[in-house]
Amino acid sequence: MRLSHALLCAAVAFGALPAPAADPAAAVKTPPAAVDPAYVQSVQKWRAQAEEGLKRDNGWLTLAGRYPLKMGENTFGTGPGNDVVFPPGLGPAGMGSVFVEPGKVVVKMVEGLQLDKDGIKYQEREMETGTDLPDWVQVSPRATFHIIERDGKYILRLADKQSPVRERFAHRVWFAVDRNYRIDNARYVPYPPGRKIPIVNVIDEVSEEPVAGYVEFDVDGHPHRLDALAEDDGLFIIFKDKTAGDTTYGSGRFMYIDKMPDPGKPFRLDFNRAYNPPCAFSEYTTCPLPPKQNILDVSIEAGEKYPPLKKG
Repeated sequence: MRLSHALLCAAVAFGALPAPAADPAAAVKTPPAAVDPAYVQSVQKWRAQAEEGLKRDNGWLTLAGRYPLKMGENTFGTGPGNDVVFPPGLGPAGMGSVFVEPGKVVVKMVEGLQLDKDGIKYQEREMETGTDLPDWVQVSPRATFHIIERDGKYILRLADKQSPVRERFAHRVWFAVDRNYRIDNARYVPYPPGRKIPIVNVIDEVSEEPVAGYVEFDVDGHPHRLDALAEDDGLFIIFKDKTAGDTTYGSGRFMYIDKMPDPGKPFRLDFNRAYNPPCAFSEYTTCPLPPKQNILDVSIEAGEKYPPLKKG
C-alpha cells in the first residue's frame, strides 16, 4: 500500500502510522529482485533488434493493404476498375495481373512495366506462397507485395515504403526490465503427439493448431500455466494477462522460446521479452488470439506496452 506525500510527512512528524489490516485475498507481491546489469543489457539489445525488425522495409509498419484473390485473373493497379485497387501514389492505374489456380500463382506485368525480385527484373514470374519466408516483389518505386496461401485461399499483402504509419512511428514502449519476471525455474510438460487446439484470429477464422505442450511457472508465489505451440526449434506462446487493455495490448501478447526445453527440467521463461503482435501496429494483419486457457488472472507488468510512441 503506497502512502501519499502528506501521510508520509505526518508519519515522520508524529511517529509511525498504524499498519492497515491485512487483506487475506490480496496477493503478496514479490519484492524487487537485484538487477544484473549484464542481463538488463541483453534484454535491451534484444528489444533494439525487435525495433529494427519492425521498422525495416516490408515490415509491419509498411503494410498498406490486404486483398483476397479469386481464382483466375486478378488485375491490379491504382485505377478503380481493377480487381485489386492499390492506394493512390503506389503506381500506374493498370500495373498487371495475378493469375491464381490451385497450387500455382503467377504475376504478369503490363507492357512496359517489370517487377523486381532481388535486383532481377521480370515481366512474368511464378510466386512462392508459403508463410515462412514471404516472397516479396517490387512493382513500383514505393510498392511491394507478396502472396500467401492459407487453407486454399490466396491473399495479396501490399507494402508501401512511404506508409504514413511508418512515418508517424517513433518507437516501441517497454516496461523497465524486471528480474522478477525472468523465471528461471519454469518447466515444460509435453502433450502426446498429434494434439491440437483451436486458435481464433482477429477476423474470427479458426484453425486447429498442433500444440507441443504447456509451460508451468509461478508469479508472486502463485502457479500458472500456458499452452505452447511448436515454432521452429522452440516454442511460441500467445497469452493475455490482466494488464491487457490498460498498459498492454488488449488482444494479448506473444513470447518465443528459441530452444525447445527439456521436459520436466527447469528453463528460463522471460516475460521481459513479451512483445506485441503485428495487429498492434497494422490493420492489415490477421493475428492469432490467445486460447482461453492462456488468459492469466494476474498482471504481467513486463515486456512491451501499448500503444507505441508516435512522432509529433
